[in-house]
Amino acid sequence: MRAHVAAVYRAGMANGSDRMSVEQLAERVGMTVRTIRFYAGRGLIPPPVREGRNGYYGLDHLARLELVRELQAHGFTLSAIEGYLERLPADATPQDVALQRTMLAPWLPDLPETVSRADLESRTGRTLSDDDLEVLVALRVVEPTPDEDVFRVAPAHLSVGVALVDLGLPLDAAVAAERVFETHARQIAEELTEVFRDQVWPHYRESGERPEAMTAMVEQFKPLTVQALVTAYESAVDETKRAIVRRRT
Repeated sequence: MRAHVAAVYRAGMANGSDRMSVEQLAERVGMTVRTIRFYAGRGLIPPPVREGRNGYYGLDHLARLELVRELQAHGFTLSAIEGYLERLPADATPQDVALQRTMLAPWLPDLPETVSRADLESRTGRTLSDDDLEVLVALRVVEPTPDEDVFRVAPAHLSVGVALVDLGLPLDAAVAAERVFETHARQIAEELTEVFRDQVWPHYRESGERPEAMTAMVEQFKPLTVQALVTAYESAVDETKRAIVRRRT
């Protein structure tokens, strides 16, 4: 399969102008020359096109290296990355590979602020016990870090989380609610991923749209998805309440 990928790539690059030396490719992708050659040796990218003693790289190399970098950011090991790339179609174009990377891009940004426990207590205006912090973690208002006295915080939700702590929300209830959110969020994520993989991605591939167009569409889809989930949840809660009342009458 790797030989076929290389042959397809050489044919596509033969009359193209998007040629880079390994140094230019390294600068563009933000890797060292040594790393690129190591990845080439492992078969993560096709070999360069040779012209005499010189080897040239193109957009396919760039797209695949950017995909490798995205997979690394998601915690994939090198062997897992190799397996992922092996499953790409042999005739995948740079645009196809870029679309794969778009599908892997984080759906939401990281929590925006990192603060110490002292700063967190200063913001909340109260001392936070270990149980209080566990409730906030379960509610995903704060997120622990390897440093036990440092947390990543969602400032917009902090006051609401602390209000629930002050109202005495039991830790067990917060943890149980988090499990419900996690279970159903995973199911929603898997089903939405299937929609993008089976319906959106093929459409963009067949239409010849640039990967940037799909990236922009995904960005626009995010807030709509959040609002749709909130609306559906509110409707479901109201219907559940009505069903409980009907059963009791």
